[in-house]
Amino acid sequence: MSQKVSKQERDDLIVGILETVNTIALVGASAKAERPSHKVMAFLLDQNYTVIPVNPGQAGDKILGQPVYATLDDIPGPFDRVDIFRPSADAAHVVDDAIRLAPDKGIDVVWMQIGVTNDAAKGRAEAEGLVVVQNRCPKQDFERLFAD
Repeated sequence: MSQKVSKQERDDLIVGILETVNTIALVGASAKAERPSHKVMAFLLDQNYTVIPVNPGQAGDKILGQPVYATLDDIPGPFDRVDIFRPSADAAHVVDDAIRLAPDKGIDVVWMQIGVTNDAAKGRAEAEGLVVVQNRCPKQDFERLFAD
């Protein structure tokens, strides 16, 4: 039986992530300005996060001035969070990669965007000590929680 988390506890968790996680691998990044992943990436860059786009079809190119990598494995340096803009079924593979890479890359958080949920993958990641957020948008949460 899952434990119910209050809205305040969830907001506190989200604030903690947004305040402490600085380097984000964004899986499913798009160069198309109309795509949600592009808009969120632009917003995060504007908030002074380091964002590393991951998209195998655009590897070697740049999105919003940032070099694109084909996979999480290809990113040369550390990153704190994996942000997933992929269908829920595909999220399992991304989460498994994040779990595998966490000790070497310093990954603490897996964030699945609005519409992306995978409870089995979430359970595996949490069992390995990662914090997992599902079906939420960091841009929306940032704007809501840090509104002036």
